[in-house]
Amino acid sequence: MASVDLETAIKQEEEYLRKVHPTVDDVPGCMTLFDEFLQCHVLGTQIKSLYRYGQMSECGVKKEDFKFCMSLKFMHPEQKRDAWIRRRAEWWAHRRLGKSSENVWDMRKSPLLDWPPTLSDNVPENVETIS
Repeated sequence: MASVDLETAIKQEEEYLRKVHPTVDDVPGCMTLFDEFLQCHVLGTQIKSLYRYGQMSECGVKKEDFKFCMSLKFMHPEQKRDAWIRRRAEWWAHRRLGKSSENVWDMRKSPLLDWPPTLSDNVPENVETIS
């Protein structure tokens, strides 16, 4: 993957989010974000997180999203959408540029030679075959 600086990644994410959320009504409201915050604390969500990741679910990000939404309450709807898109773009850019499980693997430039092996390569010479 080509190396991209943070500002370029943020601009790319903003461009994408503006297409995904073309109108003010497409941006989640404060009640939706509050519901997501409360849903994070539900027993089932915590057990699923414990099972999958070995730790309880971190709900701080959802709380910060709700608080950010409340801080935008008195802004014009279009300004609110722009601020929300900028915040989400920064989050996605940091996530995209940060480490992930995909960093473990190096992408091959060309396929492996002699792969898959032919059937004759797998059969040892001293083994009898059934006719």
